[in-house]
Amino acid sequence: MQVILTQDVNNLGKAGQLVEVKPGYGRNYLIPQGLAVTANSRNKSRLEHERKQVESRVKKEVASASDVAARINGMTLQFERLVGEGDKLYGSVTAGDIATQLEVAGVKIDHRKIKLGDPIRALGKYEVEIKLHPTVSSTLKFWVVGKEK
Repeated sequence: MQVILTQDVNNLGKAGQLVEVKPGYGRNYLIPQGLAVTANSRNKSRLEHERKQVESRVKKEVASASDVAARINGMTLQFERLVGEGDKLYGSVTAGDIATQLEVAGVKIDHRKIKLGDPIRALGKYEVEIKLHPTVSSTLKFWVVGKEK
């Protein structure tokens, strides 16, 4: 018996997959639990239609992320922080600070997409990866410079 999974099922497949199962398993468990629907022509055509919609949405997301990545790759930001003796920073530069600075520059990004391990606590030039989409990332270059009290 062929069924189309509506949800991920362990040891069977992911949602949207067409799988072959034993008739009793399909009729008595998968379909009544709402985990699958029968693989008739109507459901197969609906599956194809939904798959095409998902593919077009993913293409648009990738194109949008690529545009943003191109803008970010061309940017260089500068953060001014108070410094003490030995060029030690008062405070740090965090992913939230980078997201705020990018928003001022015209690129709105969630701070969780910025892959900054630990906050930056020293002066210098840095590069940080920004994961815009599972397949698209960019590298942002920025300087941390000191200012006196």
